[in-house]
Amino acid sequence: MTQSDRRGLDPNPDANRDPLTGKPGSHPVGTAAGAVAGAVAAGAAAGTLAAGPVGTVVGAAAGAIVGGLAGKGIAEMIDPTVEDRYWKDNYSSRPYVTSGASYNDYGPAYRYGYETYPKYHGRTFDDVEADLSRDWEDVKGSSRLTWNEAKYATKDSFQRISDAVERATPGDSDRDGK
Repeated sequence: MTQSDRRGLDPNPDANRDPLTGKPGSHPVGTAAGAVAGAVAAGAAAGTLAAGPVGTVVGAAAGAIVGGLAGKGIAEMIDPTVEDRYWKDNYSSRPYVTSGASYNDYGPAYRYGYETYPKYHGRTFDDVEADLSRDWEDVKGSSRLTWNEAKYATKDSFQRISDAVERATPGDSDRDGK
C-alpha cells in the first residue's frame, strides 16, 4: 500500500474512478446522459407499441439501461485531459479565435462541446445548438465569450468527438451518411 493509499488520496486522480466501486473508467455524466436519452427514446417507442402507461414505464426502464451503457461507452472514449491539451495546443490557430484571445475564454467552450457530446450522441451540433446556447451562461465559468462567440469552439470540439466516435464504431453512428 502506498503512502497516498493510506491517506485516502487517489494516486491517479485522472482515473475517473467509479464512486461506488473505485474502479477507474467511470463516466457518470456520460452514463446519466445516455440513460436519460435512452429512456426517452425507448419509453416513447414502447409506450406507442404497448399503447399504455405500463408499456411506457417498461420501455423507459429498458431504454435507461441500454442508453446508460451506450452513454458510458461513448464517455469512456473521451479523455478530458487529452481533449484539454489538444485544444490548448491548437485553439490559437482556429479561424474563429480573435487575435490575442486567451485560452481561458475558449477552454470552457471546448470543454462544453466534448462534455455534452455523449448526451446528444447521434445528433448533429446544428440539431442541438438551441439547447446548448440556452445553457451556456450557466456553464461558461470565467469565459468572457457570448454564445455567438463560443458556439464555434463548442461546435469544433463537439465535431472532433463525433468524428472520433464515427471512426471507432461500425456504421453511420452520427447519421451523417458517411
